[in-house]
Amino acid sequence: MKQQEFETKYQDTWHTFEAMIDHYHTNNITPGKEFPTLYRQICGHLSLVRERHYASSIEIYLNRLITQGHHILYEHSGKIRWHDILKAIALFPAALQRNGFYVLWATLLFVVPGLFTAFFTYADTSFIYSIIEPNTVQDIEFMYDPKNNKLGRENRGSDTDIAMFGIYIYNNIGIAFRTFAGGILFGLGAAFFLVFNGLYLGAVASRLTMAGFSSTFYPFVIGHGAFELTAIVFSGAAGLKIGHALINPRQYTRLTALKLAARDAVHIMYGATLMLFVAAFLEAFWSSSSTLPIAVKLSVGVLFWALVIWFCFYSRLGYRNEL
Repeated sequence: MKQQEFETKYQDTWHTFEAMIDHYHTNNITPGKEFPTLYRQICGHLSLVRERHYASSIEIYLNRLITQGHHILYEHSGKIRWHDILKAIALFPAALQRNGFYVLWATLLFVVPGLFTAFFTYADTSFIYSIIEPNTVQDIEFMYDPKNNKLGRENRGSDTDIAMFGIYIYNNIGIAFRTFAGGILFGLGAAFFLVFNGLYLGAVASRLTMAGFSSTFYPFVIGHGAFELTAIVFSGAAGLKIGHALINPRQYTRLTALKLAARDAVHIMYGATLMLFVAAFLEAFWSSSSTLPIAVKLSVGVLFWALVIWFCFYSRLGYRNEL
């Protein structure tokens, strides 16, 4: 193709892109969805100009457009777009409901091992030591001793509610993201963390029940557990979805299947992360209180569980806000 024909064919695209750049600088309005597409096209045009040794004036012009376009794209990619984040969270229930298969399997991988260890710990008090070290078991029993001013805390320096809030966020999100990220190992990592946490929780619950700490342990966990435990399961479901896409990409390449699976997985993780923040707040400021009546804690905890189940599995919010 001659240079004149090349310019005639693509100059409208160049002028459109240039006008979008000028409009952005004049009005400071975020470029539309077609901006990245035009940017990639013009990058290709510049490569052809260099390959075919067209006039340097065209190369300079296209290079200027690409440089300006790159700055705009890079600037916006680095900004936190709260509207998009809130919209993604609103899509959380719909993403869960579309992926009920993975949520079911994640729930089974979490609950069944927990019931297993709860049963065997109840039958044999020493069974817990095959999962948890004796010193850790002793620390756990101390944390739920009714004599404590604050429940669910070890006797280690971080004795303020705010400090514990930060610790709970760090621990909870760490568990959730390890569970989700484990999905990249063809789902095996996600399954491992779900099973491990289920085994751990079942053994602890049974041990504390037998130790006579039911009046402190269950009122403590029921409130924030509605958000924390479900968020861990949902993170596992997102990881299992990623793993299944890699194992069975169907008619797609594995990379394409991974990208498609990531759409719902990301929405699920946005919602799970928000739930973990709520759980950390409740655990630090509500669950840990030893002055609130047990009946109040249990009643509020049941209410939280009902709200979480309704919102995640019966709410139609996500369908009304579909992207």
